[in-house]
Amino acid sequence: MSLDVSLMLYVDAGGPEMERIEVFWANITHNLNKMAEEAGIYNACWRPEEIGVKLAGDIAGLLEVGLTYLKARPEHFKKFDSPNGWGKYEHFVPWVEKYLEACKRFPKATIVVSR
Repeated sequence: MSLDVSLMLYVDAGGPEMERIEVFWANITHNLNKMAEEAGIYNACWRPEEIGVKLAGDIAGLLEVGLTYLKARPEHFKKFDSPNGWGKYEHFVPWVEKYLEACKRFPKATIVVSR
């Protein structure tokens, strides 16, 4: 099982409906859910709709704080590495960094998650 996150922009392309353009996509294993929870970013990543979030800019601050926690205590968070090797701290930190960067770059993008 995994998590897919996309950031979508909607543009008027002159047709009857707004055109949807994917400006970011990333995938990560669901095995990192406990690490995300411990860092305080599980809902921001896996279930933004449950915290009333629709736009990328609305989770940038949460991701930034969580990333700070992750980087400040790597040995603590490595305790949450998946025993089977699918989902490790060394994979999650760069994933969060890229997601945060995209959220800052496209703050008005709509978040779409698939779990």
